[in-house]
Amino acid sequence: MAAGFWLLVLVAVVGFLMALVLNHFLPLFLKYGLALKGTFGWPIIGETLGFLQPHSSNSIGTFLQEHCSRYGKVFKTHLFFCPTVVSCDQELNYFILQNEGKFFQCSYPKPIHGILGNLSMLVAVGETHKRLRNVALSLVSITKSKPEFLQDIERIAVQILGSWKGKPKVIFRGEARKFTFNVIVKLVLGLTPEDPETAKILEDFLTFMRGLISLPICIPGTAYARAVQARSRISSTVKAILEERRRNNVGDSPRKRSDFLEILLSVDALSEDEKVSFVLDSLLGGYETTSLLMATVVHFLSHTPPALDQLKQEHQKVRSMKQKDEKLNWEDYKRMDFTQNVINEALRYGNIVKFVHRKALKDVKFKGYLIPSGWKVLPVFSAVHLDPSLHANSLQFHPWRWESQDQTLCKKYTPFGGGPRCCPGSELAKVEVAFFLHHLVQNFRWRSEADDQPMAYPCVEFQRGLVLNLEPCSSNPLQPFQSGE
Repeated sequence: MAAGFWLLVLVAVVGFLMALVLNHFLPLFLKYGLALKGTFGWPIIGETLGFLQPHSSNSIGTFLQEHCSRYGKVFKTHLFFCPTVVSCDQELNYFILQNEGKFFQCSYPKPIHGILGNLSMLVAVGETHKRLRNVALSLVSITKSKPEFLQDIERIAVQILGSWKGKPKVIFRGEARKFTFNVIVKLVLGLTPEDPETAKILEDFLTFMRGLISLPICIPGTAYARAVQARSRISSTVKAILEERRRNNVGDSPRKRSDFLEILLSVDALSEDEKVSFVLDSLLGGYETTSLLMATVVHFLSHTPPALDQLKQEHQKVRSMKQKDEKLNWEDYKRMDFTQNVINEALRYGNIVKFVHRKALKDVKFKGYLIPSGWKVLPVFSAVHLDPSLHANSLQFHPWRWESQDQTLCKKYTPFGGGPRCCPGSELAKVEVAFFLHHLVQNFRWRSEADDQPMAYPCVEFQRGLVLNLEPCSSNPLQPFQSGE
């Protein structure tokens, strides 16, 4: 009896291993697999480890350099346990992004679903994604130029920079995260750093963020498992705030606020769980990616003195057009032309988002390539951003290139994605960075260390957190921000 049991176990194990091997190698022998050059690498893991090898974010890394040289800009490989087509071609990338839901579909690894939730805008598809994104676009359109929002950004920027007084150096990634978190919780939930819920959400959110970049092992005690639990706690906190808002809005004198949550309460197109997931997405996008953009801008400026000088002149001109304590407004933001050039160049050169995950919904023929149905497809944005045939002096930080280029040119510039899944909050991020820079360049000089570079792991991070050596500009002391003005 025991012998029969162990025989069944052995057969099951062998069958499982054979299925894995066939899943890995079978596509190589099917006729549609011959259309693209490439190799699948090791069984099961394929070439995933090589693809994820850390490298400077303003390079495409050894893996893509070698594969593009050997197989061309579009090649087949095996990544994330799936047969995969990798595209470093601008035309194919554009085609993939524009045909979301028709030929391709968002397809992130299952562990990402487990930690973000299936209702997250990042992983949702079809009508669910369309509804979430339409709400996001509406909220951004309503919010981005509102005086209250702009004043919140400027007030928090002044507070952060004011805390630098007397400090010879700061770790800027931490300062940028502090700034973006305070901005986004105020914008989305109407909370200030002094509110008790803010500290609770921040603690859970940091646990959540650590889990996003951890090994996806859902065993109690692991970073991934703690992140799943943290997400559940954040969801409960948001639901409690939603319920409190509903109670406060009932009666003869309802207390209305002007944040995202207040507007979400009146949105019937989303369920309660979708509203909570929307809040989490807003926190994630407004916290990590915006703070990383700030860090890359500050880093590249420190190594490009002419750009920093021109940026400072632009902001001094903006300030000269205003009264002493007058706050920045939307018209001031629209005057910051060179600031936009700097931000666009940091997005191109720094490559905060290296690639996105897609899946072919059917066999797709494009430019002689045959992409089989069901295969993973990775359009690599950084390869297009750093392509010398598309961008002159592509391996240099050169903001002036945007003076003669269409800033909406989407085929060779896709830092926020493209098509129906283009990031709806991109303009909010740019406003935050621009307002922070306005006060930074007029109040401090800074130097970053040469070896503290942005590295793609593949998530971009600075090796030492971007240490800035500070020197105050005594000619323009930072003034406290009076919110009542």
